[in-house]
Amino acid sequence: MDKNRLPKHVSIIMDGNGRWAKLQGKERVQGHMEGVESVRACLETAAKLGLEYLSVYAFSEENWNRPQEEVIGIMELIMKAMEHELPNFLEHNIRFIVLGNRARLGEKLNQTIDRICGATAHCTRTTFIMFLSYSGKWDILQATKKAAATLTPEQFQQMEIKDLDNYLVTAGIPDPDLVIRTSGELRISNYLLWQTAYSEFYFTDVLWPEFREPQFMEALEAYAARDRRYGKVK
Repeated sequence: MDKNRLPKHVSIIMDGNGRWAKLQGKERVQGHMEGVESVRACLETAAKLGLEYLSVYAFSEENWNRPQEEVIGIMELIMKAMEHELPNFLEHNIRFIVLGNRARLGEKLNQTIDRICGATAHCTRTTFIMFLSYSGKWDILQATKKAAATLTPEQFQQMEIKDLDNYLVTAGIPDPDLVIRTSGELRISNYLLWQTAYSEFYFTDVLWPEFREPQFMEALEAYAARDRRYGKVK
C-alpha cells in the first residue's frame, strides 16, 4: 500500500460486542472483553503503519441508559484495560488521551485516566484517542457555550465556521479522514458530528470482536482507492 495514500486519522465506531457474545452463548460483558483485543490489534497495526491518530468511540452519552450492571462492567473493563496497556503504550511510543463528558465518570476512573494520559504525554509515534461519555451534539453545545463565555458579544457574532474547532474537545486534533463502523450498522450514532463533515466512511458487517488486522487493512485499502474532492472538481 502506498503510504502517501494512508489516512492521517482513522476513527472507529466499535459495534457488535453484545451480538457477538449472544452468538457465542456468552454474557455481554465478555463481548466487550473480546472487543478490547480488537482495539489492541488495530492500535498495533496503526503504530506499525505510522498512522498519526487512531480514535475509538468507546462509550456514548446515550450508553448511560443501558442496564446499570452492564455500564459498571464496561467502566471497570475500561479502567483495567488502560492499566494493562500502559506498558504497551510506552513501548510503542503511543500517546493516550480520553475525550468526552468526563464529569459523568467516577473519581477513580478519572484519576486513572489522568495518570495514564500523563505517563504517555511525551509519546510521539501514534496518538490513541478514546471517546468516553461522548456525543457529537453535546460537544457542539459545550463548544458554543465555551465560546460565548470566552468572547465578547461582538467577537462571538464575528465567529467563522473554522473558529468553533478551537472550542470542541478535539481542538488541535485533525478531523478523521476515515471513519469505520462495524457490525453492519449504517449510521453515525451522534459521533463527531462536526468533525466528520468530510470524512470517508467504511461500513462492514464484521462484528467488532472479530475485527482485527486483516479487516483493518481492508478498510485502509478501500480508503486508499478513493478520490477525495472536498466538493471540488478534479
